[in-house]
Amino acid sequence: MREENMGIVKSLVSVAWADGHYDAKEREMVDALLSAFEATEEQAAEIRAYAAEKKTLDDIPVWDMPFDDRRVLLQHAVLLTYVDGEQHEIEKKFVQELCGKLELDPEEAKKIVEAAEHRAKKFLNLL
Repeated sequence: MREENMGIVKSLVSVAWADGHYDAKEREMVDALLSAFEATEEQAAEIRAYAAEKKTLDDIPVWDMPFDDRRVLLQHAVLLTYVDGEQHEIEKKFVQELCGKLELDPEEAKKIVEAAEHRAKKFLNLL
């Protein structure tokens, strides 16, 4: 897995912890991303160990992330907040705070979030 993708997955661990829990569905999605990004066993073990303790917005390594990766992160973050069937208010707030942290243009971030929410709701049965 490329280093950039490692940053995205680590950031998504923070999103998974947004509601104070890192549940089975969230672990499954992180594992699916590890597979999709072709993580080595060592990288997967590193992410799983990293995810064992609660992570917050402050743990997201934005300074190392190009803007294209920030957009990908935001899309995945929205999908991850729906993985248990609904987006809770605390997760919605986390996504809004994430938009600020990612320093994307507010209008662009809004469009990314809206498109990802639409996609998540459309495919809830697959999450």
